[in-house]
Amino acid sequence: MQVVVAMMKRIVEPELMTGESQALAYARADFESAHSSYPKLFSKKFPRRPRRALALDLGCGPCDVTIRFANANPGYTFHAVDGSAAMLRYARTAIALQRGLSRRIKLIAGFIPGAPIPRRSYDVILSSSFLHHLHDPAVLWETVRQYAKRGTIVFIADLRRPPSRASARAFAQKYSRGEPEVLRRDFFNSLLAAFTPAEVRRQLKKAGLDGLQVETISDRHLVVFGRISQPPA
Repeated sequence: MQVVVAMMKRIVEPELMTGESQALAYARADFESAHSSYPKLFSKKFPRRPRRALALDLGCGPCDVTIRFANANPGYTFHAVDGSAAMLRYARTAIALQRGLSRRIKLIAGFIPGAPIPRRSYDVILSSSFLHHLHDPAVLWETVRQYAKRGTIVFIADLRRPPSRASARAFAQKYSRGEPEVLRRDFFNSLLAAFTPAEVRRQLKKAGLDGLQVETISDRHLVVFGRISQPPA
């Protein structure tokens, strides 16, 4: 007899990490394992990417991932968007510590939709650990469509929801041990708020972005990637 295990339902969390303690804990956290893998995976998925490009980073937070992409792709400039003033303060400090990056990374304060994004289209659209914060995931995919053009590279990395609260607690214990309590709590809540790969595929199909691929890349992460094959209608 086949046993069907029900997947835990999604539990949303606040869309913005606006608290100073949250922003500080996130900015200081050790995300080396996950964050360092994203530019490497980007390079692997897009070996024929342009050497020079203008990239839009949605939900950049303190810009740890943005900085890693900038260092790995020296011909790229970035418009990095976030709605949390506290996160952007730490992003500004982190960018200032990296030689030459203040000229290549422009921070934009704003909440999508409606952020004052300066260009009509971008060569690359990035996002990491942002999708699960959104109460309505369509907001991200509509923004991708709005600022994409034919050939735009899309690379969206995010958490994926575990099958149960017990699994989420085990992941939080394993991967945030030694971090401040506020970060352990937020990581657990983020796992509960994340989407499954199947849910993301349905979101993409509904948004007309089903040409993008969804791939599981770790026990707690997924990535959405591909090129926009035709301009959005």
